[in-house]
Amino acid sequence: MKPKANLVAQRLVNLYRQEHVILGGWAALNPIFVNEATEDVLIEMADLPTGKMLVQHIKNLRSGKTPMDSIDRNLLPYGGLMAESAVTMPLDEKQWIDLENAINNFTPTQQGLIDLQKLDIIKRFGDEWLVAIKTILSGRPELLPKWKIVMQTYRAYHLWDMATQIINQPLTERARAQIQADMPEYETFLPMFADEGKKLLERLRTFMKETKHPDTQQD
Repeated sequence: MKPKANLVAQRLVNLYRQEHVILGGWAALNPIFVNEATEDVLIEMADLPTGKMLVQHIKNLRSGKTPMDSIDRNLLPYGGLMAESAVTMPLDEKQWIDLENAINNFTPTQQGLIDLQKLDIIKRFGDEWLVAIKTILSGRPELLPKWKIVMQTYRAYHLWDMATQIINQPLTERARAQIQADMPEYETFLPMFADEGKKLLERLRTFMKETKHPDTQQD
């Protein structure tokens, strides 16, 4: 059955906002945006937070104005503010040493994330530290593969928390729709938690089946 336009729109907007933790970045996401954003999806997307920006980005891609591995700076999620701040904030030698040591010694666990976020340079960027540090590391590309592990770990634990909260709440159609929109990411990241992650993924799938589909609701 073809997914409803509003669910596809929500999923694409979620991907747009999370580009900084997705391997391949814009080069991986842009073909998805172009292929899946039908006219009815674009209409639904325009009503979502940051959705109008993504609509314009897709139009730019289709017209050729924006290359398929890029995005117009004015259309960056969050206004690109964190990335711009990172670029204009040079690190001294000690900060580079501390950051490099933290990345090299990072363990892909929740405690590893906690320890990393204690670093002063990371605290400086608040909730947008993943975006900011990724930008800073453009000057040290040899560290980017290891930073991708940090981003994947952060996203995995974030999705674990989201999934746990959802299935512990009363069943609602809104929750079902949100799970369906985010399911590709759940299927990607929850298996990182081995058997426990696979069990949680199955609980999400069961949860979706137990909620009432909007087409079956009565007025």
